[in-house]
Amino acid sequence: MHTMQWLLIAIFLMTFIGLIRFQRVPERVFAGAMLACLAASYVDTNDVLANAVNPGLVTLILLVLASFSFERTSILRRMSAVMFSGSAFFSTLRTLSFTAIASAFMNNTAVVATLISTVQKNRVINPGKLLLPLSFAAILGGTLTLVGTSTNLIINTMLIDKGSEGLSFFDFTPIGIVALFCCLLVIILRQRVLPDSVKTQTSDQEYLLEARVSPDSKMINLTVEENGLRNLDALFLVEVIRQGRLISPVAPDEVLMANDKLIFSGDVSKVLVLQQFDGLTLFAEQDGLLRDNLTEVLIKPDSAVVGKTLKQAGFRARFDAAVVAVRREGVALSGKLGSLIIQPGDFLVLAVGNDFSTRTNLSKNFYILSGHQPDNMLFGWRDNLTLFGFISAIAVSVLTSVTLLKCMIFYVAILIFTGCLTINEVKRRFPLEIWMIVLGALTLAKALETSGVAELIAINIESVLYGQSAYFVLIAIFILTLLSTEIVTNSAAAALIFPIAYSISIGLGVSPLPFVMAVAFAASGSFISPFGYQTNVMVFNAGNYTLKDVVKFGVPVSLVYSVVVLTLLPIVFPF
Repeated sequence: MHTMQWLLIAIFLMTFIGLIRFQRVPERVFAGAMLACLAASYVDTNDVLANAVNPGLVTLILLVLASFSFERTSILRRMSAVMFSGSAFFSTLRTLSFTAIASAFMNNTAVVATLISTVQKNRVINPGKLLLPLSFAAILGGTLTLVGTSTNLIINTMLIDKGSEGLSFFDFTPIGIVALFCCLLVIILRQRVLPDSVKTQTSDQEYLLEARVSPDSKMINLTVEENGLRNLDALFLVEVIRQGRLISPVAPDEVLMANDKLIFSGDVSKVLVLQQFDGLTLFAEQDGLLRDNLTEVLIKPDSAVVGKTLKQAGFRARFDAAVVAVRREGVALSGKLGSLIIQPGDFLVLAVGNDFSTRTNLSKNFYILSGHQPDNMLFGWRDNLTLFGFISAIAVSVLTSVTLLKCMIFYVAILIFTGCLTINEVKRRFPLEIWMIVLGALTLAKALETSGVAELIAINIESVLYGQSAYFVLIAIFILTLLSTEIVTNSAAAALIFPIAYSISIGLGVSPLPFVMAVAFAASGSFISPFGYQTNVMVFNAGNYTLKDVVKFGVPVSLVYSVVVLTLLPIVFPF
């Protein structure tokens, strides 16, 4: 190999290292790889522009945009209303089955985010026994169809770029349905090994709130009891922070002083009671925002504010909002709100300004759970139009020669014309990160092809494995992808491993389809790491699990999933 080919291999390896080192920003890593390929003239601007409007990529973007409306329909609410009734066994079976079915057509992260609260409030089965299975069922459901997960759509995009017609909507179903059935059986049989989560009467409302005693307050020099802070409705004074010193528990005769930080725990809906106390200022009031305009949000795993304190996050500048209260599932928070470090899965109550709903970065950082939501739930004829319109678009693409891309163009256009999806929502929630990942991956794959590196890989693989079974190579590709998805994101793993798998299949002189599908299924098979998939991160915090809990429960599921997929791949997709 000459120098330029070695340089491209170095770029590929650096991309992989970058994805491990900078897991929260895979789109930037792929963008860097694309720019490096462009700078070294492995590709030209025409190649980049052609990749940017690749039919598979455009289909992916339209499906993601359409899913925003689909998620706001009544289907999840209707599902959650009938999940818990009768015995624990049938409640579990209904919940996991409904979750898997919903995840086959909707974004599985949104499905889990919507159902977490329902699972936690149920009185049939302990939430700790069900939250991790809920995540696994959503992951398995995503493998049932082409649109079930972005991973499948990314693989389809890259396959189309190779000149293929692409995958059909139900190509994943034969293997996915068997894997779902077998893994659900393992999940239900091993459900008992999961720990119970401790439920309290107000566990779903125990937020941490902070208020400051202003220097001119009439509460100064009076005790906690004299100020009437002992008998608040659904709020309990748990700590006082005075000049950096923590006072806990707070005695009834504790005398309040100027600039004391009072830390309350309880029902955030009662926060306005605190306005009745002279000189008591809420944390959010430092930014001058109204306290009766509250929005509850859930922090996404890839949010820009993760790892920062509330003070450092700069909510007012970023979102035109200020934090009123914080809740973290399974953890008793302590200390000043401004010093708390934000983690994925944290629940925040925000006092929002007039510009909050117009900010374009909300969907990147939050799931809006309640309150002043920028995206209103659909109802009436718009609800029915969105549901049946999606079903019709899929049915037309499956039953006729009309492509999924053409169907989605008309479907999204109808959503916009009828107000089911607004232009502002498209601007706010345009999946730029996914677009950059796929664009970078397509460019890197193009560079491997034009530089001759892909051909060299194919030739060398053919010579090394001459006379050997392609099935063993398929297993190696599956395991490589499976390990990669536990280390980096599932989308990044799929995009990075695809060119290798495709080149190997060409080198072996066999159909690339089983290798492509191996990458797709393996990239979605994150059952061991609590951080390998977004839904795992969410339930990990909500269920108060430990790493040992996830590994102990997930390893058997991962093994069964791998055996089923590797057994069926060469049968459904022959070499």
